[in-house]
Amino acid sequence: MQKNRVKQIENLRYPSDELPSIEEIQEKANRDKMKEREKRIKQRNLKQQEQFDLDTETVIGMTNKNNQQKKQVENQRITRKQAKIIEKKKKIKRIFKVITLILLLIGGVIFAFVSPIFGIQNIQVIDNVQVSTETVFSLSELEIGQNIFQYKHNKVEENIKTNPYIESVKVKRKLPNKVEITIKERVKNFNIEFLNGYAYINNQGYILEISEQKLELPTILGISTNQEQIVEGSRLNMQDLGKLETVIQIMNICKSCEIESKISTIDITSKNNFIINMEQEKKVIYLGNETNLKDKILYIPVILEENKGKEGAIYLNDGDTINSFKPPRFREKV
Repeated sequence: MQKNRVKQIENLRYPSDELPSIEEIQEKANRDKMKEREKRIKQRNLKQQEQFDLDTETVIGMTNKNNQQKKQVENQRITRKQAKIIEKKKKIKRIFKVITLILLLIGGVIFAFVSPIFGIQNIQVIDNVQVSTETVFSLSELEIGQNIFQYKHNKVEENIKTNPYIESVKVKRKLPNKVEITIKERVKNFNIEFLNGYAYINNQGYILEISEQKLELPTILGISTNQEQIVEGSRLNMQDLGKLETVIQIMNICKSCEIESKISTIDITSKNNFIINMEQEKKVIYLGNETNLKDKILYIPVILEENKGKEGAIYLNDGDTINSFKPPRFREKV
């Protein structure tokens, strides 16, 4: 080591040709060493300062982040609290509106039931022909001056429908003080003999009226409905209703042939042989059962024309069986 130091000394150049002493060389080496040490310490301190600054910034950042998170949580808590308060206020407003609406409705109902403005002043009956307006008024049990809201539609309609001529009723309120009653009536289509008089029925077999007077309508003979059941508003029994369907079919075909007005009576005693009487033509027609009605009835106008003024019978029932078909024929009364 001593040789290395000597060699280093020899390589140094000084302004003077004098060589430094060993003490000077030692002192210089110590100074260099101290500088190097101070440099390392300074670098270490600088790194420590930088690390400290970095750690400080991290801590501050984390602190700020925690503060922001706390602030955000606090804001959310406040927001939820405010939302609950707002929702509670809205609920109170809705309840208040409902209560107000209920009070208004109650007030409106009370006003409607006590105010003279809604007293019935006019009752109008529409489409009634058979039933008089006065009868409809009486059946409805409505009164002038009665509050227009103090009756039930169903009850009024059922009351009016107790009249056999009335098939359906529609009652409407026309505010503030008018009631409109629309009537659909049943139509009389046939007479049926009843005791010493007649009962009028429609195409559905409803008994509309009982009277001593015979109407200018075809009379149905031979019904099987009991006399006790012939009551206004009731219907014929099922057996007669079945035969009535055939009678209606006969009338429709005769209408197409323009001879329905000539029919006086139709006897339905036997469903195998419907008998038509034409009093003005002095003819009795044995029609047979309901088979081939249209084909059989088409012969009637021709036979009537060929035997005009002659009294007798027309037989159309011989064609009811396939194996014993005979053409329609007229037999004059002797």
